[in-house]
Amino acid sequence: MMGVGAVKQDVKTMILTGVAGLVAGACSMAIGEFVSVYSQYDIELAQMKREGNTQDKNKLPNPYTAAMASAVAFSVGALVPLLAAAFIKDYKVRLAVVVAVVSLALLVFGGVGAVLGKAPFVKSSLRVLIGGWLAMAVTFGLTKLAGHVGV
Repeated sequence: MMGVGAVKQDVKTMILTGVAGLVAGACSMAIGEFVSVYSQYDIELAQMKREGNTQDKNKLPNPYTAAMASAVAFSVGALVPLLAAAFIKDYKVRLAVVVAVVSLALLVFGGVGAVLGKAPFVKSSLRVLIGGWLAMAVTFGLTKLAGHVGV
């Protein structure tokens, strides 16, 4: 949304881009998670077979569940800027609100990850926030440049 927001000011285009990004990102994350977990499943199952111990195979992670969880998590995160932008007509205010709401969400997600991973709260939260800011800035800047030079 930040990329298209760099070159298109209308709310409809920004929302459409957000929906497309949500669907594409959720699918990409789910497929990536599925492939990764299924590969790990295959490796661990092969090791169990070599050891003659397949009774614990039900304890292995389920690639379908992992894919679904990844898609849902991505979708929830992608809804944050989408909902923030949906109700604001003014272009500059919409961009500012998206950045502010996404920044808050990044801090929350970083904090939740820190608590769940028993990692330093402030350090983890700031790392996620700064990474998100960098991603938004690069996306906005490169798209603005591409739009300016007519690519």
